[in-house]
Parts: sequence; C-alpha cells; structure tokens
Amino acid sequence: MESSIITNLKNMNKLSVTVSGLVILLFGAMFFGCSGVKDTIENAERLRFKLGTIDKITVGGVNLSNVKSLDQLNITQSAGLLATLASGSLPTSLTVNLIAKNPDTYPGGTKESSSLIKGLSYRLIVDNKELITGDIDKTIEVPGVGKQVTIPIPVKVDLMKMLGDGGLESIINLVSAMNGTTGASSKVTLKIKPTIDTFLGGIAMPGEIDVISKEFR
Repeated sequence: MESSIITNLKNMNKLSVTVSGLVILLFGAMFFGCSGVKDTIENAERLRFKLGTIDKITVGGVNLSNVKSLDQLNITQSAGLLATLASGSLPTSLTVNLIAKNPDTYPGGTKESSSLIKGLSYRLIVDNKELITGDIDKTIEVPGVGKQVTIPIPVKVDLMKMLGDGGLESIINLVSAMNGTTGASSKVTLKIKPTIDTFLGGIAMPGEIDVISKEFR
C-alpha cells in the first residue's frame, strides 16, 4: 500500500513537471510569436506605394492605350466605338500597375527583410468617380530595403454605367484621364488596403492608402 502511494506521488510529480514544461513552451511560443508578428507588421508599415502606368486600355475591343483626344482616333477606331455605344454597353479592360517599395531607411522592423502581402482590396477612382472595386487574392513578396516590385492589377468594367448618356467624347475624356507617358494622370487615385501575411494568418492594415502617380505613399 505504502509502495503504491509512493509510486503515485512520483507519477504525479512527473506529470507536474511535464505540464510545467508544456506551459513554459506555450508561453515561449506565444512570446516569440507575438514578437515575430510585431516585426512583420513594423516591416509592412514601412512599405510605400505608387501608381505606375495604366496600360492595355481596350474599350469595346478598340485599343485606346495611346489615345488622349478625339482627333487621335482613326476611322476604324471611331466606327468600332460608335457601334459599341449603340449596343448599350462599353466593355472595358485595362491594367493598373501598382508599385510597392521597401524604403531605404527605417527605424522599425528588421533590416533587409522582405514583406509578404497576402492580398489587397482596392478602389480605382478616375476623375473623382469610382470606376471599380476589387480584390487581389495572392501572396506578393516585396524585396528587402530599398527595392520595389510592380503589381499588375487587371481591371474589367462596363464604362456605360459610368458614362450614362455620354458620347464618344466622354469615353475619350475618361480614357485620357488614365493615359500617361510615365504614370497615371493626376486624375487617377488607387485606394488600397493590404493584408499582411504572418504565421498567425493575414492581418489587414488599418484604413486605406491613397496611391497616386507623383510620389510614394
């Protein structure tokens, strides 16, 4: 009987040590995990964004990537756009090039560390009108300090809903607001909300970032 009691006490002591060890490991994992998430968020907060070019602009099957005024349209382009207008819809596709950059300077975060964007939601504003909203659902790696990456955002939208009764000139004015030689015009803003990838899952950045072509923000 006494031997059995002693054995049970020993087993309880072993169990107590095992549980204590697990608790220490769990607290350690939580501490280092929180620290890792903090570093990841600090790295992500250093990211800056800028609008690159908006290209591959096609309206009703007509390529308008370099068109900025009505007199630049040839007969074929004009006829194609008028026929599309008459159909009651203006299917439009384009590519918005978003540039993400890790700045050269910090404090905060881990030096030379890349950041992973798990995805981002966006709103494209053209000439003070919301053209489209959408989401990018893929992981994008932005390399270490001082480097940048271009993120192409494919957009498809029916411009008829935006132009209403506007004619050919309204189409060209809208396209002209998007066309630029080195970047999108000042009439274009891309509002984004990135989600940062961490080992605990995705963490959405608070608020939207207004991205323009003139400067990194």
